[in-house]
Amino acid sequence: MYGATSGELFANGQAGERFAVRNSGANAVIEGCSNNGCEYMTGGTVVILGKVGENFAAGMTGGMAFIYDTDNIFPNYVNRDSVIYCKLNKSYWENFLKNLILRHIKFTNSILAKKIIANWAIERKNFWQVVPLEIIEKLKNPVLSEKNTVLQKKLA
Repeated sequence: MYGATSGELFANGQAGERFAVRNSGANAVIEGCSNNGCEYMTGGTVVILGKVGENFAAGMTGGMAFIYDTDNIFPNYVNRDSVIYCKLNKSYWENFLKNLILRHIKFTNSILAKKIIANWAIERKNFWQVVPLEIIEKLKNPVLSEKNTVLQKKLA
């Protein structure tokens, strides 16, 4: 998906390094990626149902990513220079994410995705939402809630 401008990708497996670099409009659901995922991304949505490598979201100025992280280690891999990240906390984005995962199941029959959806009330708490600082306040549907004061201070 290097430089993808539109379309969708649903892969029942992991991607290598530099997945979705310079993505400007495509949507994807995969089950893990290596280093430099979503680097310089300017649009589209990426869902990763698994671990990511180092330097995730470096230079990301648009689009959005959702990372499934049962070990709560994602903060060790994200490049914080241009993005904020928080646990999924708004119903609009929760439904948006859930619909992408359901499409992933439709196209891949993923066992992992089926497990996540079957236990959604618990599993939804394992998702991080990654949003570029450049667009956070331009979103029609907010990402941050009042309890995300640390992240809001970063925006000020």
